[in-house]
Amino acid sequence: MTASLLGLTFAIIWSASFLFAMLGLGGGMVYVPVMKWLGLDFKSVAIPLGLLLNGLNTGLAMIPYHKAKLIDYKGALPFALSAIIFAPIGAYTVQFMPTKTVLVLFIIAVLAAAVKVFISSKAPDADNLIEFKKRLIYGGAAGALIGFVGGMLGIGGGFLAAPILMSMGYSAKRAAATTAYVVTFSSASGFLGHVAEGHFDPILTIVLVVAVLLGSQLGARFTVKKAKPKLIKRIYVVILLIIAIKLTLGLFGIKL
Repeated sequence: MTASLLGLTFAIIWSASFLFAMLGLGGGMVYVPVMKWLGLDFKSVAIPLGLLLNGLNTGLAMIPYHKAKLIDYKGALPFALSAIIFAPIGAYTVQFMPTKTVLVLFIIAVLAAAVKVFISSKAPDADNLIEFKKRLIYGGAAGALIGFVGGMLGIGGGFLAAPILMSMGYSAKRAAATTAYVVTFSSASGFLGHVAEGHFDPILTIVLVVAVLLGSQLGARFTVKKAKPKLIKRIYVVILLIIAIKLTLGLFGIKL
């Protein structure tokens, strides 16, 4: 890989880490397509490397979110545990599915998340949580789905976690912070499910890890101190739509 291409990749991953750390997401839905764009094998390299960067980004973003007391550790624990259990199952399942099928599922999931967040952006943003017991049950079931899908697609599942948390009554900032908590563990679990199949370029991996280190801290701090809830949701929707369009065009052989 040339120095200029490596530099461009660093810039893209840094930008994605900044934006997705704002949302409590790892950025896997950008990392994986970027890896594919670089010509890396989708299943054996792009997905496991995407999960590694995903978990690293959200894990680092948790530091400023924790300091701001925005993470609901207790309420989201069943969510996180279910995601941890089902992520390796999703990671194992992907080897039996055609790459095109995995990409189609990826696109459908991203579009569904975009619609959900767009609808929620029109409502007032404040914590209005459902009962704690219902959160535990609902969160446990949702975590199983998110862990499986996230592990299979290499994205950590955060793009589904945030809308679900908002539907449970979390404000945008608290949903972003709590999503980071859930995604960190589901990504780590999914990565371990893929790691035996992974083939990593050491130099590329180091460059991308540094980009994530820098971007995640700035993005999470921006959300805690300056970002407005509507801004967070609108950025989320725009990014998801761009990714869905790009991947859909790619399925038909149209390159941008």
